[in-house]
Amino acid sequence: MKWNAELYDDKHAFVYQYGESVLELLNVKPSERILDLGCGTGYLTNEIKKLGADVTGIDASADMIEKAAKEFPDVKFRVADGANFHFDKPFDAVFSNAALHWIRNADAAVKSVYNSLKPGGRFVGEMGGKGNVQHLIAATRRVLRKRGYDKHAETEVWYFPSLGEYSSRLEANGFRVTYATHFDRKTLLQDGERGVAKWITMFAPLYLLGIPKEEKQEMLAEVTALLEPHYNENGQWYADYKRLRFIAVKEVAST
Repeated sequence: MKWNAELYDDKHAFVYQYGESVLELLNVKPSERILDLGCGTGYLTNEIKKLGADVTGIDASADMIEKAAKEFPDVKFRVADGANFHFDKPFDAVFSNAALHWIRNADAAVKSVYNSLKPGGRFVGEMGGKGNVQHLIAATRRVLRKRGYDKHAETEVWYFPSLGEYSSRLEANGFRVTYATHFDRKTLLQDGERGVAKWITMFAPLYLLGIPKEEKQEMLAEVTALLEPHYNENGQWYADYKRLRFIAVKEVAST
């Protein structure tokens, strides 16, 4: 999936704005080595640097990394696969905001994080949890099936685990989960009802891959109409976000 870094910052800044509260859980200490996994355009990576850390941001999108490097030239960034990355020197902490649900091979991602941490190092993150944007997914699939795009409707775009599922995955890979919560967080879409089409264009283009442009616009309008009872609150449109937030510590092997 190719990301539009400009559209991401222009209309979907809520991604990193909400992530600022996750930074409080990270509890950065000066001079710590910290990895920002799935850093996007680098806003939160730079915030971590401001707190005195030696931080590196990685993202699978070259476009995101290019924009991050231009915006924050004093921060270290590099393109890397979130399910398969390696650093020679271990980190005190790995931070991730709104990125882990994009990585379908969740075990590989957790293992890469584990291997990149010092013993006792912490993994702090937030991701989409079970039930995230369930109304939007249901409406999109309904419209796709109505128009005969059954294979498109079966596309699995994200990995949205339950709290128990992800905690168990962390524990199975050597972490001790010290904090985990799954909560509703309705999220304001910019530009009112037009925000639905912009959200799908930004975050779920795989559902509409290869569909002619004119038909795509008609379908987006149909999805918007289906979502109106769920999303429209007195002219403000809110997506039905559910988030999973956690802290996990790399356990020190007993001697």
